[in-house]
Amino acid sequence: MAQKPAIPKGTRDFLPTEVAKRNYMFAIIKEVFRRYGYAPIETPSFELSTTLLGKYGEEGDRLIFRILNSGEKMKKADLEALAQDNLPRFANSLAEKALRYDLTVPFARFVVQHQNDLSFPFKRYQIQPVWRADRPQHGRYQEFTQCDVDVVGSDSLMYEVELVQIFDEVLSNLGLPGFSIQINNRKVLSGIAEVCGVSERIIDLTVALDKLDKIGEDGVVTELTSKGFTSQAIEKIKPLFAFEGSNDAKMNLMRSYLATSEIGLKGLDELSEVFEQISELGLQRGELIFDLTLARGLNYYTGAIFEVKAKDVKMGSICGGGRYDDLTALFGLKGLSGVGVSFGADRIYDVMTELDLFPSALDRTLDILFVNFGANEAKFGLKLLQQVRRLGIAAEMYPSAAKLQKQLKYANDRNVAYVVIIGEEEAAAGMLSLKNMEEGTQEQLSSADFLTKCGQLF
Repeated sequence: MAQKPAIPKGTRDFLPTEVAKRNYMFAIIKEVFRRYGYAPIETPSFELSTTLLGKYGEEGDRLIFRILNSGEKMKKADLEALAQDNLPRFANSLAEKALRYDLTVPFARFVVQHQNDLSFPFKRYQIQPVWRADRPQHGRYQEFTQCDVDVVGSDSLMYEVELVQIFDEVLSNLGLPGFSIQINNRKVLSGIAEVCGVSERIIDLTVALDKLDKIGEDGVVTELTSKGFTSQAIEKIKPLFAFEGSNDAKMNLMRSYLATSEIGLKGLDELSEVFEQISELGLQRGELIFDLTLARGLNYYTGAIFEVKAKDVKMGSICGGGRYDDLTALFGLKGLSGVGVSFGADRIYDVMTELDLFPSALDRTLDILFVNFGANEAKFGLKLLQQVRRLGIAAEMYPSAAKLQKQLKYANDRNVAYVVIIGEEEAAAGMLSLKNMEEGTQEQLSSADFLTKCGQLF
């Protein structure tokens, strides 16, 4: 019995027109990255498990796809750990490699490994797939493409400003009508933890706060309570849920709230500088918003935190990122600050599809189809076809002398712009009929006039 074809949940096939749309999107993203001085790199799809584990927090580690050892390496499984019920150690002995969870940690490994070949500050962009063992749902996939820009080797806030501009320019050029660029600072969150007397619980606090838009205030309170936060600490945190108003109003409220926290005030100073510079430079369509509860669950952020959401579309964040001081220290290179952001290509694609933002011409993968009436006519047509292709036009000839109706249906299915019809008499006279498939009109041309017109049409 034949096997029913299927793909794993959380993955997708892409038809030719969908690939064309994705390539259109990637081309716009790459062009903006290039103009801001970022150079492309690539890293392997899988890394050593030791490179990835422990870098994303407990929740992140659970979402890493592990690659089972094969062959002789399977015999080296730590059976003693299994006997001792030490499942993490046993799992590590079974899987020495893992699919990359994101592009940032592999980038940190890359920088350390190639530090003698790089000039700092080093600015790179990377567009490659990543994998997460997450529960598939709308806008959430187990395999998806990230488009990252990072700069390491400088703690200048100029780069935070630059990344806000890149968010705005990429998404505006892609045609998104409106989007919010939410920003916070991990130092502000550390200050909140300090004021609430839970500095040692900063990770638990930020993980819970980051879920506010998903589980609501009651859900966050429940999670904090389950993590052992006292009612006094939770009461001090609650006012943050209701902070509203302009960025300036929020900043003033937080300066009062964090008046006793040096690190919290430093975070506010950093945010103020970004807001001031963006106010001077301006944005096209994006709106920069100070989001007090934005935390993001990743452990390695130390300064600015970013998240971008499209307006008028039910979708989670489509971009994110932040400042990570000393991430490279995990691989032995200390004192190297970095900041970067990631564009979630798959979510952006879904948003653009929902809002019908892709140019209609992208549905066309073939510009001209030559009708096939037989060997003699095809021989004449193939010479013209070769010349058309040399003009950079996507063209082909139908492979057999099928009925004209069938060939025209194929042209319609491929969304072809023009059909070339060459009958026996036309071939003998060096002529052809050019049919405009959209308008339904048809004209007779010489071979030379046809090639001239092709240069004008495409």
